Amino acid sequence: MSEESLPRDAGPEHADALPEYAERVLEVAELIPPGRVMTYGDVAEWLEEGGPRQVGRVMALYGGAVAWWRVVRADGVLLPGHELRALDHYRAEGTPLKEASRAAEGHLPRLDMRRARWDGGERAEGHT
Repeated sequence: MSEESLPRDAGPEHADALPEYAERVLEVAELIPPGRVMTYGDVAEWLEEGGPRQVGRVMALYGGAVAWWRVVRADGVLLPGHELRALDHYRAEGTPLKEASRAAEGHLPRLDMRRARWDGGERAEGHT
């Protein structure tokens, strides 16, 4: 599915008319257990459709209703503009982080992708 096939004017106020691909992306986001993350590319690979950009667009448009902080960039950098909100969630859930060095801009940690990344192997409670 190409990014162009997602409606440009669709936003959270049109949640009752989610495109089928967006519904599927959000369903995967809801499967990710607390304290774990998947990359945009991981979600696309799980769905066997689209790619990181398409998943990122879905999360930007519709992700507010799910645990958006669990779908992340592959480099572990916190979502620009939402770093502090995401960090609160990561700390509350015990998501593995790599503390930033003093020289790092903003002194924000990154996700420890080696430890935090979820491959979907063990399902979250309540999901089969």
